[in-house]
Amino acid sequence: MDHISDQYISVQKKFIYSIFIALLWAGFSLYIARLWFHDLSALIGVILAGYLILFIAIVPGFMNAFMLASLMLDRRPQRIHLKKYPGLSILVACYNEEKSIKATILSIQKQRYSGPLEVLVINDGSSDQTLSIVRELSKKFPWIKVIHNKKNQGKALCLNQGLKASKYKLIVTLDGDSFLFKNALSRIVERYKNDPPHTRAVAGAVMVRNSRDNWITQSQEWDYFLGIATVKRVQSLYQGTLVAQGAFSLYDKKALLEVNGWPNTIGEDIVLTWALLEKNYRVGYCEDGIVFTEVPNTFTAFVRQRERWARGMFEAFQYHPKILFKKKLHAFFIWWDLFFPFMDFAFTFGFIPGLIAACLGHYWIIGPMTLSLFPIALFVNWMMHYIERKVFNLDKLVVRKNVFGFLIYIFPYSLIVQPAALAGYFYQIIGMKKSWGTK
Repeated sequence: MDHISDQYISVQKKFIYSIFIALLWAGFSLYIARLWFHDLSALIGVILAGYLILFIAIVPGFMNAFMLASLMLDRRPQRIHLKKYPGLSILVACYNEEKSIKATILSIQKQRYSGPLEVLVINDGSSDQTLSIVRELSKKFPWIKVIHNKKNQGKALCLNQGLKASKYKLIVTLDGDSFLFKNALSRIVERYKNDPPHTRAVAGAVMVRNSRDNWITQSQEWDYFLGIATVKRVQSLYQGTLVAQGAFSLYDKKALLEVNGWPNTIGEDIVLTWALLEKNYRVGYCEDGIVFTEVPNTFTAFVRQRERWARGMFEAFQYHPKILFKKKLHAFFIWWDLFFPFMDFAFTFGFIPGLIAACLGHYWIIGPMTLSLFPIALFVNWMMHYIERKVFNLDKLVVRKNVFGFLIYIFPYSLIVQPAALAGYFYQIIGMKKSWGTK
């Protein structure tokens, strides 16, 4: 499975092949959904039945088929070691991170990055011992510079402070509760230098550090390992990762200044990434530049995180609507994102009630057609696991079995994530005040 064919296939052809396969699947799904549509439309009307079938079964099936085809055609470009490594300015914006900031700093020190670097820790008015811990560490490591804000200003403003004070041409962002795995800095720099010349940012691979806390973090471990990592891989294949996340990403300083740095928004990282894409710059992905980060371990915190992510995507459309009409392959994924609110609405107000009805013996919405999505979804997840496991094996990392977390991730996970996203869209529409968030 390492090579379907040794013959080189261009990115454009890979895209066309994947679209063709996805359309074949969508056509087949539409054909076999005829009876379902007939029965459901008699019950709730033609328009509502068409909407629910389209966004519960047809569109998700198309997306799964496209992802599967793209993964099978993906060949990551070789990452080559550099003779000389450039200087890095690492920005760590933190707010009340006393439990993790020391480990974050030590993970940078253990990198043994061969080029010059500076670490700018921007303390955003923390009320705990974050500032004193960082100041103590700065006495031991002279490459640490501390910027202290007496009052909380928000993550975007902190990052822009760091950007203004930085001295190197490459900027790396790192969350105050994230732990860099070995050689992560060297690898993300190598990926940046070996990617196409119009690349201006590279997203690192974010994995879950606290996966053993409870069922919430156990299920997120699979989301980060399978879902998020694979989406970024496929997006980078088509020349445009849509989110260079703040937890660990590399940026060209000149490009950051060109788009005026991070916007003061809820989803500052996605809005910034889309600003770079709108300038026709490429955003890559370094699958083996790994960082382990703390994810929400309470139900409330998890829901709020997913609300913020949904609001961030909504903001990106508000700030950069013209990106929809760019003649670039990554514009396909922008349109793809445009479908998510419709799918989240259909899932929340169609699939979930349909699931309850099915438990009572009424298969109006949950039936053979919806069940047909599970085999392809499972196959996509198997393919994702196969690919990501190879990345882990090269680093001698072990993929935990975590069967319980996987079972939650496969189905019940969506019962939380999609309604939370829908709430996020609503909060953004009504203009609810944003809060400081690192994830």
